[in-house]
Amino acid sequence: MSRRRYVARGVPGGYRIWDNRGRQWWGDLYELCPDDLLTELNGRADRSRITALMKHYRAHRR
Repeated sequence: MSRRRYVARGVPGGYRIWDNRGRQWWGDLYELCPDDLLTELNGRADRSRITALMKHYRAHRR
């Protein structure tokens, strides 16, 4: 099994997504661990699905 490109890391205040290839943070700070967003990023990476999931997690943050 290959190494995953995107992983969630706990930071003060929630979770951030770390890009192993780019070696930088990706996206916003999330209060809940964005498991289905990570699955989509490491899987098919469908842009419309990723956008919908990001909107979903942003709404939970408010």
